[in-house]
Amino acid sequence: DHLLGACEAALAAKDWTAADQAFPILRDAILRHFSMEEEVLFPEIEERNPVAAGPTGVMRMEHQQMRQLLSELEQALGRRSRATCLGAMETINMLGQQHNAKEEGILYPLADDILSTGGEALIVRMKGI
Repeated sequence: DHLLGACEAALAAKDWTAADQAFPILRDAILRHFSMEEEVLFPEIEERNPVAAGPTGVMRMEHQQMRQLLSELEQALGRRSRATCLGAMETINMLGQQHNAKEEGILYPLADDILSTGGEALIVRMKGI
């Protein structure tokens, strides 16, 4: 959230240099989070409980939507289109909040139940991404 806020504040202030610096940090943090889930967490959950593919499928779909928005934001930054940038940021923020609520309310409790053993090794694998 703080990375999103830094990028949004730079855009609101029309500080393109700060936005150009903040955006890659934001993008890389979000994409790393997605990779940790998609490459490690989701496959482990689905292997232990195939029914969990429903919630993880929704998460993957939302990840793809946010990847598209990040791409649009990056392109708008390159064009210096402040209105498009701020619109993309608002959408990313809204989708991110909804996504986080699903993770915290559904996915992570499901993962806690399914992955009651081996959690520490899983975390090590995720941190390796």
